[in-house]
Amino acid sequence: MTLFFARMTPASLRALLALAVVFVMLATTGWTAVRPHATTDPKAATLSAWLHGTIGSRKLPDPGAAPSVIARFFASLTSVQRTRLAERYPLVVGNLNGVPPSLRYLANRRAITQARATEVALAGGDLLTAAGRLVATQLVARYDSLLSGHRQILTFDPTGDGRVAEVLGNLSTADRVSIVVPGVDTDLLTFERADKSYSAPAGMARSLYGAEQAADPGASTAVIAWADYTTPSGMGLDASTGTLAERGATRLEALVGALPQTADISLFCHSYGSVLCGVAAPDLPAGQVSDITVFGSPGMRAENASDLHTTANIWAARDDNDWISDVPHLEFAGLGHGADPVSDSFGARVISAAGADGHPGYFAPGTTSLANFAQIALGRYSGVACADATTDCTQGL
Repeated sequence: MTLFFARMTPASLRALLALAVVFVMLATTGWTAVRPHATTDPKAATLSAWLHGTIGSRKLPDPGAAPSVIARFFASLTSVQRTRLAERYPLVVGNLNGVPPSLRYLANRRAITQARATEVALAGGDLLTAAGRLVATQLVARYDSLLSGHRQILTFDPTGDGRVAEVLGNLSTADRVSIVVPGVDTDLLTFERADKSYSAPAGMARSLYGAEQAADPGASTAVIAWADYTTPSGMGLDASTGTLAERGATRLEALVGALPQTADISLFCHSYGSVLCGVAAPDLPAGQVSDITVFGSPGMRAENASDLHTTANIWAARDDNDWISDVPHLEFAGLGHGADPVSDSFGARVISAAGADGHPGYFAPGTTSLANFAQIALGRYSGVACADATTDCTQGL
């Protein structure tokens, strides 16, 4: 190893050092991840009960079964039996691909209500430190928000920092489905924000759904705010490797596999989420996923678009003021995520992000990036504004 470094040029050494430093910044940029207090794992307890449970003398299916198997099982049940399972095992039913979305929403509402009751007791008790009680209070507020109105929570898991996904529109009947995949420091507490709401996953999805409806009020669309993977956080170097992206890709592939096969699917991948989308791309259903759009991307763990081995159109955007442009786009010994998706050599369709104003602003109202995302989601490629003010990025579509 000493000989290897001795043979490197000064420029290469500087680039390697810069890569390590910048990815420490990448792992810690944004909102500081607030970790909930340690408690028992309610999902593990519910899963254990499910594995030993029955309904109408029938054994419950393996949670790891294919979505088609799960779908057939639930289709064979009566309405009363389905509701009973959602109420008895909410943290299983609410996270089970293949279960009808409406039943998942019901199960997750129950699971969130139960989680809220736990946090209310902890916030008012003496089992936690002052910091722990503050986190419990913040979680109560988050749960109150998720339970408000008629929000459609597709996945919910309070374990650790928590995971959640929300649907806007009718997922069962939509002709076009968009999935927003966020980046670092995403968890239950950062799923939505009061200020600059468009910079958090829930707000990103709302902005996109609103832009779709404004562009085509008659379109049958749905948008998923998908914060259902463990993202990099803290002071480590998780953001510089593909480990969490690989784990998240498996979850994303499972979600896509459970969506209606008649729906056209588009992915919108921000920051580290673009790493995940790059890893997942080769295993996503060919022909069903029509578009993968990355923005504020540190790379997709590929040297060019063809290395992604997908039939989907690859789109890329970056605002001129996005600090991600300072990240060295290379990969060395597992550190880094490869080529810059907006570079000419990568081969993506590079679109304008005018008005985004930095790393978190791509879904801000009035931005060209948001307008472009809506056009891509609707499959209206002729309305997409390219980065160079030409029509080159839409050639061949």
